[in-house]
Amino acid sequence: MTRTEKEQLVAELTTAFSESNAVVVCDYRGMTCHELESVRQMAADNDAHVRVVKNKLAELALKNAGIEDLKLKDTNLVVWGDDQISTCKTADKASIEFKSFVMKSGALEGKAVDLATIEAMAKLPSRDELIGMLLNVWQAPVRNFTIGLDALKVKKEEEA
Repeated sequence: MTRTEKEQLVAELTTAFSESNAVVVCDYRGMTCHELESVRQMAADNDAHVRVVKNKLAELALKNAGIEDLKLKDTNLVVWGDDQISTCKTADKASIEFKSFVMKSGALEGKAVDLATIEAMAKLPSRDELIGMLLNVWQAPVRNFTIGLDALKVKKEEEA
């Protein structure tokens, strides 16, 4: 890469990292090209982005985005996105599916966090799951009332 290409890449990543709510740094050593494409597809399905970047360029972009506490070593792949939970779930799902894919660290809302925080975020239900739970709670009284009325109707029919 030429110097101008590197500067352009750092500028793109700086913009992407500063606009995203979650950045997860992962190790991809030992993965095949097909497995990396699967990770990219998982990320695309969850509105997240995946990129393999040289450590120095990624550190510059993270520093420019205001995330200075992340230190990068060895081979790194960066997963980032607007939705914190889906981004963390994407990285966690990939680490479960591919044994050579390992989550290292990350940042949420511009602040560096440890691996335990990212794993905890991955276990939280998504927005759609939370809405489904809420709707189920709201429908429960009506459902129970209709079941009770139906049981009363059957009892009255049996008595008659």
